[in-house]
Amino acid sequence: MSLCDLKLQDKAIIKNINHSENIKRRLYDMGLTEGAIVKLILESPSKLIKGYLIRDSLIAIRNCDAEKILVSDIYG
Repeated sequence: MSLCDLKLQDKAIIKNINHSENIKRRLYDMGLTEGAIVKLILESPSKLIKGYLIRDSLIAIRNCDAEKILVSDIYG
């Protein structure tokens, strides 16, 4: 399951990030690493961008990028 599949208020654990090294480094620098707990807390009106709570920070990620981030252990 990918990060963009989460519903509002769902939590999950990051398992794998399938991006180029440049994007992967930027995501790592923002705290988005394997094993991190992430929670979907906001959606844009267009639903193309979502806001995730990661390590007490709100990070906005486009769906096209979120679909390349694999998650598991979803719980509400």
